Amino acid sequence: MEQTIAFMGAGSLAEAIISGITKAQIVPNENILVTNKSDINRLNRIEKGYDIQINTNQEEVIKQADIIILAMKPKDAAASLSFIKDYIQSNQMIISVIAGLTTERMEAILGKEIPVIRTMPNTSALISHSATAIAKGTYVSDEQLTIAEKLFQTVGMTTIIEEKDMHTVTAIAGSGPAFFYYMVEAMEEAATEAGLDSEVASQLLAQTVIGAGKMLELSGDPKTLRKNITSPGGTTEAGVQQLMSEDFATIVQSCVQRARERSMELAAKS
Repeated sequence: MEQTIAFMGAGSLAEAIISGITKAQIVPNENILVTNKSDINRLNRIEKGYDIQINTNQEEVIKQADIIILAMKPKDAAASLSFIKDYIQSNQMIISVIAGLTTERMEAILGKEIPVIRTMPNTSALISHSATAIAKGTYVSDEQLTIAEKLFQTVGMTTIIEEKDMHTVTAIAGSGPAFFYYMVEAMEEAATEAGLDSEVASQLLAQTVIGAGKMLELSGDPKTLRKNITSPGGTTEAGVQQLMSEDFATIVQSCVQRARERSMELAAKS
């Protein structure tokens, strides 16, 4: 790829994507531009860390870019798009990583036939294991969609979805890691209360989650995997029965539903 990629925003997610792109070397480092609202120290750290270009003049950044990645805080997105619309051309493309910002909303603010793509990576992009959903706007070509996939495959796996499903994806893949971490927190607390060293518990649980994830990746069938390790009358069965008696599945489903609803609320406000 020879495109120039500009990041509007320089937070941890932007840095994770920059790291993935530079490691994969899918564009030359000098073709990556980064700007943000005001934090020059953050820009300087990213420039030194990844040997890319920074520029505080956002007008120049927009005009130089083939692809503009919106990675600012959600509250700043509308103002940034309003600024961008005065300089962007139809041969450029915008990719958003902002939760709740729909392609319809982006297109409305821009007021031009600009290709816009909405993505939902998760924090595992920091270690190149994101699950990123991608939805295209009205004016996106197949070639542009492929380019977006290539960019986000540098930080994990990607899947193309209909935008109507993005709220659900946000709940299970965007927010999902936090839900797993919360369960691990509870399991670690139970282990330490039973007398196990906290560091030992942490190491065992981390590896258990990694192993379970790999098994899911290979089989894709959580119910069969659960049943395979649930011996009649054994410890796993006792624990699972306790989860069932506490209506664990309903609690998890309610958790996902509330996260999905919040995604919809954010979209309505954007």
